[in-house]
Amino acid sequence: MSAAAVRWSPPTVIALLMLLGLASFAQAAAAPVRGGHLVVVQSAEPPGLDPSATTATAATAIVHHNVLEGLVKITPEGEIVPALAESWTVSPDATEYVFRLRRGVLFHDGRPFTSADVKAKFQRALDPASGHTNQLYYAAVESVETPDDYTVVFRMKAPDAEFLYNLTRPDSVIGPAGYDRQAAHPVGTGPFRFVEWVRGSHVRLERFEQYWDPELPYLDGATFRFVADANAQVAALLAGSVDAIAGAATAEQAMQVERRPGFKVIQGPTTSTVIVALNNSRPPLDDVRVRRALSHAINRDEIILGAEFGFGTPIGSHMTPAEPYYTDLTGVYPHDPAKARALLAEAGYADGLRLTLSLPHQYTYAVRAGELVADQLRRVGVQVDIELVEWATWLSRIFGEADYDMTIIGHAEPMDISIYANPGYYFRYDNPRVRELLDAARQAGDEARRAELYAELQAQLAEDAVNVWLYARPYFVLSRADVHGWWEALPMVITDLTRVYIDR
Repeated sequence: MSAAAVRWSPPTVIALLMLLGLASFAQAAAAPVRGGHLVVVQSAEPPGLDPSATTATAATAIVHHNVLEGLVKITPEGEIVPALAESWTVSPDATEYVFRLRRGVLFHDGRPFTSADVKAKFQRALDPASGHTNQLYYAAVESVETPDDYTVVFRMKAPDAEFLYNLTRPDSVIGPAGYDRQAAHPVGTGPFRFVEWVRGSHVRLERFEQYWDPELPYLDGATFRFVADANAQVAALLAGSVDAIAGAATAEQAMQVERRPGFKVIQGPTTSTVIVALNNSRPPLDDVRVRRALSHAINRDEIILGAEFGFGTPIGSHMTPAEPYYTDLTGVYPHDPAKARALLAEAGYADGLRLTLSLPHQYTYAVRAGELVADQLRRVGVQVDIELVEWATWLSRIFGEADYDMTIIGHAEPMDISIYANPGYYFRYDNPRVRELLDAARQAGDEARRAELYAELQAQLAEDAVNVWLYARPYFVLSRADVHGWWEALPMVITDLTRVYIDR
């Protein structure tokens, strides 16, 4: 298989918009205008700016495609297209991937990009001691060879039909070999170079004048400003002190903005799964009967209405309708309080139990959903103590140490169902059958067989009630009407400014 562009077979964007009940506002068709500095506000400040060291979408939203690039990239339509690799070939059995690199590419610090940088990046990704995120995505790689400065050959231990797709992910971005300050001062090959990070305030980027595509970007620069309060975000947009709200914008904000002249709302589908994550290793949640009881106690439709004003699609496992291989399992645990009470009694909790629900307070949807979940669980005898935590605390204590009972968060990364094969992940879920199914799906050369395996995998997760899967989030960008070029669908959490421009 050779490529100038490869489609990763999800449904079409139009079908997704219809499926999610959303409409996409058309962008202006005028020729792009060069110049101007864009100010974007997002809710959370990242813990670092290296996507290979943090899974926080607050980081990837800023740097992925803007500052840091990979060998390939994904488009809003779900296509895999060239980035730092001009082309590639894949052996019929998916055990060898050969990439031809783009020549004349410079890093922001002036160093030339070569195959040595690619090799160094993936050697780190393969090193269990390196701290690289999501190493499972690269587990099939046997070796990385560089026969010359502009050729890279990946040889696999076993067939991996998903490797190309995994190379579009944020943690596959490439920096200069030997550079170790990416978290604080990212250096990449992207259309924008990092200028400064004022902690607690903003990250500022500027146009990289030596970008390999001389036509891009259109903007002179951009600032990502951190404002946790949703009302303050809207007030700043309407007052003109910021140009756009991106990254976890809410339906309520969208409704406030779309009625105002001079502003617009972009709506589209995402792969973000909002879940009640459960600590499967902590009693009483280590009992599948308790986890199933929680699933029966929760009314997804009520939560979507209350948390997202009705925008969103119920889900029953860890995939959304925007992803390939999605299976609708929402009927496995219908809202049934009587069944929930019976399961709790069977597990020895006829008199009820008490759990803590930890919520990252920067994310309005999580707090709203959490309040509704707590109320629904109380109706079946589960007393819920709500704990609001800072994002940094959530990342370190809950995600890092699994020190929690329950939490609510959106898992925005697409096709990330492989996290359930990691017993050390913060769910603390361990099922060898799940690992077998994932390995088989990754190695399946036949598309139909891969779909069958993913369907079985989703069914297994639902049977084990690992988490309570709530809904797929909608995607909103709220901006001034004279800002154009936004993505109209979100196959990954990216605020890609490469083609954004201001027409004033």
